[in-house]
Amino acid sequence: MKKKYYNDAFIGNKNVIASFSKYGELLRICYPLPDYWQYSEFFHTGMKINDSNIIYLHNDINNKYKQYYTKDTNILNTEIENTYFNVDILQTDCVMINQDVIIKKYTFKNNNSIDLNIKFIVRSAVLSSPNNMAGSMVENDALVQYSHNFTCAIFSKEKLSSHQLNNVDRNIQMGEIYDKDYIAMSPDSGIEYDLGNLKPGEEREFSIFIYMKYDDDDIHDVSDKIAKIRKVSVKKEIEKVEKYWTDFLDKHNTLKLKSDGSEFMNKLINIYNRSILFVPLLMNEKTGGISASLEVDEERDKCGRYSYCWPRDAAWVYKNIDHLGFEDMTEKFYDVFLKKAQSKNGMWEQRFFTDGRLAPCWGYQVDETAIVVWEAYEHYKTVEKRSGKKNKTFLKNNLKTLEKATDFLEKYIRHIIGIEEKEDLVRIELEKDYNYKDRDEIYKHPSFDIWEMNEGVHLYSVSSVYGAFSAMIKIYDELSDLFEKNRLKQDDILKKKAKYEEYKRNIKEYIMDKLYDKQKKVLLRNTKDNLTDISILGAVIPFGIFEPEEKIVTNTVEQINMTLRTYLGGYLRFQNDTYIGGQNPWIIATAWMGMYYKRIGDQKKANECLQFIVNSANPLGLLAEQANSDLNETWVIGLGWSHAMFIGMLVD
Repeated sequence: MKKKYYNDAFIGNKNVIASFSKYGELLRICYPLPDYWQYSEFFHTGMKINDSNIIYLHNDINNKYKQYYTKDTNILNTEIENTYFNVDILQTDCVMINQDVIIKKYTFKNNNSIDLNIKFIVRSAVLSSPNNMAGSMVENDALVQYSHNFTCAIFSKEKLSSHQLNNVDRNIQMGEIYDKDYIAMSPDSGIEYDLGNLKPGEEREFSIFIYMKYDDDDIHDVSDKIAKIRKVSVKKEIEKVEKYWTDFLDKHNTLKLKSDGSEFMNKLINIYNRSILFVPLLMNEKTGGISASLEVDEERDKCGRYSYCWPRDAAWVYKNIDHLGFEDMTEKFYDVFLKKAQSKNGMWEQRFFTDGRLAPCWGYQVDETAIVVWEAYEHYKTVEKRSGKKNKTFLKNNLKTLEKATDFLEKYIRHIIGIEEKEDLVRIELEKDYNYKDRDEIYKHPSFDIWEMNEGVHLYSVSSVYGAFSAMIKIYDELSDLFEKNRLKQDDILKKKAKYEEYKRNIKEYIMDKLYDKQKKVLLRNTKDNLTDISILGAVIPFGIFEPEEKIVTNTVEQINMTLRTYLGGYLRFQNDTYIGGQNPWIIATAWMGMYYKRIGDQKKANECLQFIVNSANPLGLLAEQANSDLNETWVIGLGWSHAMFIGMLVD
């Protein structure tokens, strides 16, 4: 597979998400879920002008590029100026709202003094494997590429002038394709359209449709669908897309940020708007699961892959975008995704597909479970603050799920701290019924840290458990009136609340004993080493074990600044990090630090963190996972968690 580590731009609807390079090259198409297979090996478009060889739109030495979104939408525009033939191309890409169809509209303008004869060539290769072999055929003047469980049709309203299904490499460089075959085993094929002569000063519009179809019975049904799509007005469909996204942005623009005219504020508002428009493209509309990002590394050359849903990451995202009116999706995340994904012992594993099915994992992380419990109460309070109403139904509907999770956390923390478990006959009987003895002692395994790189006992992890216990106490307080006639439940709640308060005291005592350097008077990230880690802040924000201005915290923050702050104001994750070079500031880490400074009222330092984040965004307003200290290289552009933490800085 072609290596393509950088997605620079995104378009989509509720089922389709597609990514592009900064040169307008279509890189990936994921359908019908944001984390499902992406079908495209590559998708190249080019022109043959007069007697030239092929001029690829995304890659020619004579091309100049400018890329931008239509204001307040997910409609991507790439301006391409070919200086050799003096022709301008405006490429406009979007996904139809009510159909799973990508529209690619091209506007050609001849700025030359001679006529230009233009032939437009599309070369598309779909991913094929021995277990899901793909082929191609020409049907109803369309290139149809298909495998056992998907079909992709590429076509225009205009008739094909030629096609080539086999051995496209043989002659495409000359800008010529021809073939007698109408069907082939090749997953790599090309089609051509003759756009005719373009006179000096003349403009010509031409559009391509890419129709996705998944897991249907008969490939020949596609021909009827092609005929229907050909009848749509491209202009009207793009207008529908524009209206949908501008209305969507208006609905979720709850912060109503105002520009002061400065470049910084204009960039900030651009990132804010792009966050609202981008994060939904990562969501599974049916379950509420959120893909961390669109995939960047299918072959795992550099990482363990990104297009999965981590319960922790999703909880952090929903915690912050709840302020933007995404409450319905948060509740779907709890009501559907989390209930499906929860293990019988109450925990959540490391990561899942967005439909709730277990994805490949390499160990468990206790904070994946703890933060889900903590965020349930945070969501409840955010909804109350925004609407003035208490949504107790949400808490009640998820109480059993949260109680199972908290039972698991109890076992974990008792094992860590060394508290003897009192025999509970009722629980023993329940566990017999659950029949999960083989997994019952997972809580005794070392937990990975938030960064998934170190096993052991971590300050952030035990702080998240503290936060979960705090949340459960508050949840029980909110639901107490619902159990007025159930004395047994009331007694059970009182016992649990007392127990959780005791665990909270135990956790803080444990931290002061095992996770505190008594000589330096700073908090430690784990029980194994003295390396500084930004996640230490979790004990303060969001889990609140310590107050932001306590001496133990200010000492720790001073050490963080001495070891993790880079010269442009961004923050590393932790000392001796080795991932992607290890010396890159992370947007998450920098936003976390900014939240701390905002909490203590140091707006100057908070703004320095915000400045780094704003400056790290790409020209379209998309945030990466990490950027190097000079801001000229980034990794994983379009990370949902980064966008959410940026929003958190604005509202915290």
